[in-house]
Amino acid sequence: MARKWSVQKKMDLPETDKSQVSLIIPFRNESENAEELLRQLAKMEANVGEILLVNDHSEDDSRIIFERGAGDSNHIKILDSPGIGKKAAVEFAVKQAKGSIILVSDADCTFSETWVKKLLAQFSDPTVQLVAGPVLSQMERDGFLDRFQQIEWASILLLTHYFFHIQKPLMCSAANLAYRKATFIAVGGFSGNANIASGDDEFLLKKIMKKYGPASCRYLRNQETLVWTRPQEDFFALLNQRMRWAGKWKKHSSFSHLMTSVVFAAFQMVWISSFCLPFFGGFFTLIFLGIWGVKIGMESRVLGKVLRSFGISIPIEYYIKTGFFHPLYVLLTVSGIFFGKFVWKGRSD
Repeated sequence: MARKWSVQKKMDLPETDKSQVSLIIPFRNESENAEELLRQLAKMEANVGEILLVNDHSEDDSRIIFERGAGDSNHIKILDSPGIGKKAAVEFAVKQAKGSIILVSDADCTFSETWVKKLLAQFSDPTVQLVAGPVLSQMERDGFLDRFQQIEWASILLLTHYFFHIQKPLMCSAANLAYRKATFIAVGGFSGNANIASGDDEFLLKKIMKKYGPASCRYLRNQETLVWTRPQEDFFALLNQRMRWAGKWKKHSSFSHLMTSVVFAAFQMVWISSFCLPFFGGFFTLIFLGIWGVKIGMESRVLGKVLRSFGISIPIEYYIKTGFFHPLYVLLTVSGIFFGKFVWKGRSD
């Protein structure tokens, strides 16, 4: 996988007419991020035909802040979703969109100046129906949790790129996604999974891939297409978010996707079980030290390569801490899927 990370075809593609582009950002209770998002959008107005901010029944001042910030802008429009949830908001906005190309992201994100241009260029190829890009969490606090999230994101990016590269896409992120409006409509949008809180990215990817083939979906993993998202503030917020994301694995009809999730979770049990080895003493203690040394060494080398490609360097101590903590974290997430409930933006599952 690490070798595949270095493989990315560079293509000189003509630019897409910006008037054909609609940027959709759903929001719910985002007053904390509203001002920064408006600053980000001001830099993108020249690159898109319209920007649709879709209010998913916010209970704070989000809509007021966005409305005041948009002012008399001809580019930014505030919509109120008639449905409940992020998918309903996006689907409503797609129907209202004037552009033939839809870009979607989240309200807590920041973007590179070339983000729009690089994603849109791919659609000059008429066979391309969906384009995804990388997402990384920012470093807001100097401590383990923010570093842990960046390392975890690196593993997600590596897996995403690898499976796109072998034309068996498994996942992508709705924080950095573009697709044709006609394609969204042709596959029925989010029908069939509209009642699932997350999956506005993966389920759509699978539907498009099934109808148009894996070659119709592309993944760009360079810094020019990177979208930054804010890290979760504490461990419980992080666990809650990951439970929401992981909860959709049971809904996938793909056997390969299901087995990938099961095998990944099973491996975490193996790592945790290995802590029994030192109790047998001697040779078994050496085995324990050896397998964990290899694990952490490989993770720091491979995931470090991913992060360095985006200009991020993380000290080895955080890879060591992450290596030991991650298996337990995964099992807590899996347990939460079956026995717990997540809360997102004031809504619970």
